[in-house]
Amino acid sequence: MKNLIINADDFGLAEDVNQAIIQGHQSGCITSTSLMPTGAAVEGAVQLAKDVPTLGVGVHLTLVAEKPVLSPDKVPSLVDENGYFFADHMVFIKKYLCGNIDMAELRLECEAQIERVESFGIVPTHLDSHQHLHVLPKIMSLCLDLAKRHHIEKMRIPAEGYTFSGGYPATKGRMLAKCGLTFLAERARLKAKQAKIAVPDHFFGMVAGGHMQECYLQNILAALPTGTSEIMMHPGLHSELLAKQYTWQYHWTDEYNAVTSANVLQYIKENHVNLISFKELVHE
Repeated sequence: MKNLIINADDFGLAEDVNQAIIQGHQSGCITSTSLMPTGAAVEGAVQLAKDVPTLGVGVHLTLVAEKPVLSPDKVPSLVDENGYFFADHMVFIKKYLCGNIDMAELRLECEAQIERVESFGIVPTHLDSHQHLHVLPKIMSLCLDLAKRHHIEKMRIPAEGYTFSGGYPATKGRMLAKCGLTFLAERARLKAKQAKIAVPDHFFGMVAGGHMQECYLQNILAALPTGTSEIMMHPGLHSELLAKQYTWQYHWTDEYNAVTSANVLQYIKENHVNLISFKELVHE
């Protein structure tokens, strides 16, 4: 059997993202989303989610490019001189590798983000993170502990196959970066299983992340192995407006069109792909 979680990241980032995710669930193949506790539109996302209980909602731990939930003076090693997280995840990673991220502060912020999601009345289906920082070894251990404390029994493992591209014309640098992430994610998978946290068997959408046109999504669907897979998506409405706020060069509207494509939905139906959310993910 092929079970498939199609998870939309960055729920709560902006209203155009919120609307795309909800519409992509109601009219498309999105089954799950990850709520950004620090997002400017997080409260609107929560209200939408409460009106659509069939959509699984997890916590998208955010440690870069936003403002912390806690006061900046409580997490000084995590923020810049303006009280914001570092804009570039590579700055965070370099500080982490040099031992300049205070893990006690990071734990406080991560728990505050989980508690904020819970304060909205959301029961999180899973944990993941912006830029996948949770798979860094010390952060993974911390996240597993917090998941246990908050009875969150599922987690993303962003381990896309080392050579898989799904037809996306990735540069050598992008493929190399993906391989590095996959190596860390596979180590994180072992820790998660030891902690009895359920994780999908397979992951797709990394190398084409932010650029997932319909053709690439169809290529992934055609390559799905047996077991449970997760496909990461970043849908949004009005890419040109979102691009004025965020410099990520994402093709949000293309991703929205992909998850609502009649051809994609027909393929899923005809090939008996079982759509689930993290809520239905079972322990081995």
